[in-house]
Amino acid sequence: MLFGFPGNLSRAAARPRALSTMVRMRLIGEIDPARPLLVVAVAEEAAHLGTGLPVLLTGMGKVNAAAAVAAALAGAVRPASVVNLGTAGALKPGWSGTHEVRSVLQHDLDTALLRTLTGENVGGPLELHPAAAADVPGPVLATGDLFVSDEGARQRLAELADLVDMEGYAVATAARAAGLPVRLIKNVSDEAGEGAGRTWRESVDGCALALAEWARQNLG
Repeated sequence: MLFGFPGNLSRAAARPRALSTMVRMRLIGEIDPARPLLVVAVAEEAAHLGTGLPVLLTGMGKVNAAAAVAAALAGAVRPASVVNLGTAGALKPGWSGTHEVRSVLQHDLDTALLRTLTGENVGGPLELHPAAAADVPGPVLATGDLFVSDEGARQRLAELADLVDMEGYAVATAARAAGLPVRLIKNVSDEAGEGAGRTWRESVDGCALALAEWARQNLG
């Protein structure tokens, strides 16, 4: 069920992380058919948004993200598009700042094995074709229900992607199922290795500022 809360995002973001991650399907503002819907996992990442656009807080993980977006898009009024704003871990050296994702895959679903068993491409990679210049390709994002915080997992995932998160693939899948354009915008918060959890907590507010600035410049 969706609830509308016109209250201040900054107040929500000031709550302890243990509380903010309990948020499920919280819609702030009203969906406008002429404007995009911003989809964010937790309030910390949305703390500085001030574009006047509706914001859907989904909670963390693929199930929460898919359920929240599907519910929001099932209403009588649908947005013009879906834009997922969030943090991501860098799987390879050299990735920092804010990026529009070029393609997204699921790192915790054995797509190859399922193809062998069923003959179908279940949960395969999604090409998003970002609006970035052709000579500056965006990153490949790996999504899964795992907060990557050890070196072994980071090295394994680095063979598949550039960045890692916990919601992007689910948001993109739900938006495409509804027939809506979708963009994934990620700000690098940590290096997805040992100490990533501590680094995320220390950097998330700065990431939220960068994401808000991207939204202001690109979405008005």
